[in-house]
Amino acid sequence: MDSESSLRERLIDVGVDLVTSEGSTSLGLREIARRAGVSHGAPRRYFPTHHALLSAIARRGFEDLGSRFTAAVTDMASPRAQLQAAARAYVGYALECRGMFELMFRHDLLDSEKHASDGARLRESTRPLFDHFVALVARCRAERDSAYPGGPGVPAPPPPVTAAALWSNLHGIAQLWTWGSLQLALDAEPPGGAPHGDQLDRLVAAVLDAHLGPVSA
Repeated sequence: MDSESSLRERLIDVGVDLVTSEGSTSLGLREIARRAGVSHGAPRRYFPTHHALLSAIARRGFEDLGSRFTAAVTDMASPRAQLQAAARAYVGYALECRGMFELMFRHDLLDSEKHASDGARLRESTRPLFDHFVALVARCRAERDSAYPGGPGVPAPPPPVTAAALWSNLHGIAQLWTWGSLQLALDAEPPGGAPHGDQLDRLVAAVLDAHLGPVSA
């Protein structure tokens, strides 16, 4: 790796460390430059906008989450089991890596059309993860692993719509647990830690049952 590439990666590394330890609000250009040991204008040589640097940092998070998805579903045979494992990995990542998770889904701050970047768009990292959920939802239906919970004669939404609703529920579980709201509702332990494995499994299973129907006996 040449020195230019090395410095670019160091800036991203510093940003990853910052967001992990101090949250997404810590990711100022000057602070990243200071911790990387370069002038405050140096990041502009590699990232034309602050948003482009934030996107490069967030992309690391999506790479990590993607690896966790792959590991989670490796030994799962059925699409429903794979979907449940991926969903559990998603919520687990959100609770373990709160700062990075918060940044990853702030597309208003990242590289959209109004925050153009010379590098690969973050969409190229984020879209495959959603498409993975869509594919698993479609396979669950195709293999008749579960019946649509709307009842006989009620058409199921297209897989992308179901996957989006399922994703929204999972994101809500993670956020409400972080805020302590779910603990209050469920009479669980106070905020500060992740749910026990059985709690998380029950919550994820309930989300899948709501959108795909219960697993057939």
